[in-house]
Amino acid sequence: MSNSDIFLGEVIGTAVLILLGGGVVAAVVLKRSKAFNAGWLAITFGWGFAVLTGAYISSGLSGAHLNPAVTVGLAIKEDAWSQVPVYFAGQLLGAMIGAFLVYVAYYGHFIAHLTDREVVGGPGTQATKAAASTDTPGPVLGVFSTGPEIRNAAQNVATEVIGTFVLVLAILTLGVNEGLALSGTGILMVALVVVGIGLSLGGPTGYAINPARDLGPRIVHALLPLPNKGGSDWSYAWIPVVGPLLGGALAGGLYQLAFA
Repeated sequence: MSNSDIFLGEVIGTAVLILLGGGVVAAVVLKRSKAFNAGWLAITFGWGFAVLTGAYISSGLSGAHLNPAVTVGLAIKEDAWSQVPVYFAGQLLGAMIGAFLVYVAYYGHFIAHLTDREVVGGPGTQATKAAASTDTPGPVLGVFSTGPEIRNAAQNVATEVIGTFVLVLAILTLGVNEGLALSGTGILMVALVVVGIGLSLGGPTGYAINPARDLGPRIVHALLPLPNKGGSDWSYAWIPVVGPLLGGALAGGLYQLAFA
């Protein structure tokens, strides 16, 4: 695969991934949405379908990594690092484009939600002060990026490492069954693994398990001109980057030890 194909494939695939994944979160959390309060099952299955769609679209161009942790795991498996920066660049740009498209699709709902007194309160209220903070997570940050239910850096990193380790090891071991990998069913299996991770391990941190998926949309949240949007929680932002990269590297190392 050429660098241009890899870059274009990762931009398109990751943009679709974030558009559909961020879109299901917006549908569930924004008050004027028809899917408001649909719950965690809707979010986990929505993200699984997002992975399925983005990967099918981009697999022919780039192999559909769509995730720097996957790229690291595959680079360790294959001892091939020269195109890793191209993958990373395409994934980050694609994630930012996808997040911006979520903003466009739900623009009116973002405005309605962020001007609702039940959401942000009136002048001088604690909610309004929080929304004005530069780092306190705002009321719609969860549409764009993840955050912990219990803020404990060691636990939060461990959760992201474990979840990403499962994801990347599942992807790497698809090659053990060549028929599964070549048939295209492998992409479906990965999507189902993402759903499983969300259901089983998503509760503590929101299961970023993908540095680009979290960092790109968080940057977009910081830049968007939304009223009362609050902060982008940059003090937490390193965890969904470092944790997944460690998890991907550990999966690649275990693959070399056990399956290579």
